[in-house]
Amino acid sequence: MQNGKRISVPAGEQAGLPIPHPLVAIVPVVVLIVFLAIVIVLFGSDSLSGGSQIALLMGMAVCVCISMGCYRVPWKRFEKQITATIGEVSITLLILLCVGMLSGSWMVSGIVPTMIYYGVQMMSPQFFLVSSCVICALVSVCSGSSWTTIATIGVALLGIGHALGVSEAWTAGAIISGAYFGDKMSPLSDTTILASSATGTDLFVHIRYMVLTTVPTFLITLTVFFIAGLEHEDGEQLQIGLYTEGLAHTFNISLWTLLVPVLTGVMIAQRVPSLIVLFVSSVMAGIVALLLQPHILTEIAGTDSLTRGLAITYYGATHVETGYAELNELVSTGGMAGMLNTIWLILCAMCFGASMVASGMIESLTRVIVRWVRNRVSLVSSTVGTGIFLNVCTGDQFISIVLNADIYKEVYREQGYESRLLSRTTEDAATVTSVLIPWNTCGMTQSTVLGVPTLTYLPYCFFNYLSPLMSIFIAATGWRIYRKTIAPFGGLPDSPR
Repeated sequence: MQNGKRISVPAGEQAGLPIPHPLVAIVPVVVLIVFLAIVIVLFGSDSLSGGSQIALLMGMAVCVCISMGCYRVPWKRFEKQITATIGEVSITLLILLCVGMLSGSWMVSGIVPTMIYYGVQMMSPQFFLVSSCVICALVSVCSGSSWTTIATIGVALLGIGHALGVSEAWTAGAIISGAYFGDKMSPLSDTTILASSATGTDLFVHIRYMVLTTVPTFLITLTVFFIAGLEHEDGEQLQIGLYTEGLAHTFNISLWTLLVPVLTGVMIAQRVPSLIVLFVSSVMAGIVALLLQPHILTEIAGTDSLTRGLAITYYGATHVETGYAELNELVSTGGMAGMLNTIWLILCAMCFGASMVASGMIESLTRVIVRWVRNRVSLVSSTVGTGIFLNVCTGDQFISIVLNADIYKEVYREQGYESRLLSRTTEDAATVTSVLIPWNTCGMTQSTVLGVPTLTYLPYCFFNYLSPLMSIFIAATGWRIYRKTIAPFGGLPDSPR
């Protein structure tokens, strides 16, 4: 203790190594941003297939060269930090593989098709915007992917909205708002898994804590779309026959399939470890597929072997012919193999983050940030601002999540805050705002897929820009935010609420 404040000894100084100046520490980040910009120009939406990983490794190389050449940091230090960091996310990598199993089995078993089948029939012209938002949220929660949701059901909803005379900007805003709600709240989402693992938070603890900011924001968003929809005049009836006919013709649509998500929800409520929940849910979905969708399994297998078809569903790409190109895209899955690019990206991002920690550069940058942190609100606001800034600079939400977690993890720990506050704030900022930035991979992809410029749909993506504001508002109220230390920020502790 010093002057009533807790003083922690920096990792670099503990090892007898100097802490780099902030202007030096920012160099690898700048290099990373430059390489990412080049990658985005060259590869566009395909930048996650390898280009971004190379950019991360180049940023790591610059960090290591500066540290070893100018500050005499031994290579062994980097090796130990990388080993420890990757070790921390090893369970996360297994979770991602189980997510691949789950996404494939939930689709092929008819669980997701059943939800879509009944969901699209709930729409009416006046409630089109609200229905679009809810349907995209439902599909995104089930699939764990905002990109897949927008590229499939989102494109179809945009066409329906156009036929009804609804502004494409409003429709795109509803689609994106719903899709990114699901992207945040789904245990299948790679960004959700990444945010929880990067901050050392249990996946379902992270999701439950996000409810406090995400659900109020979503309700406000739905209210806005509801009011806007009431002003819409009656038009021709929504043409939903394409989806219902195609799904009913291909799958055995049955409400019995929904027992699997119900039982999965029960396990989550009972706080069963996430890896077990995902694996058991995949097994249950596989049993449903064997009972209700044997014809699809044989189609996938290319033979009469149901076992082969189920195995492919778990580990590989599946393509089910529905008779409609739009539906074919929607019901296609990637299995465990489809998660490999994400796993590759996480490994490279963790290596970059570990090198920044081992060199003391993260600590140097953190010290600059902490100078502006005076209380709980400024801490959360700073985290939100940094997440958005990293989205703007790096052009990728995955990298923004990892860097944000690396920068603030120790700050939150030293100030006595739970890791779930950092994981939630990171998602409230980095995950949802990525689609609002034209040069971000999310912004580029969604504007291209929907055919609506980013700056055109941006004002109507209420969920996406209200989420970070809600995060700051909840921090100001102190609702369900607890502190463990007795003298945070050198002053009196905040009261738990």
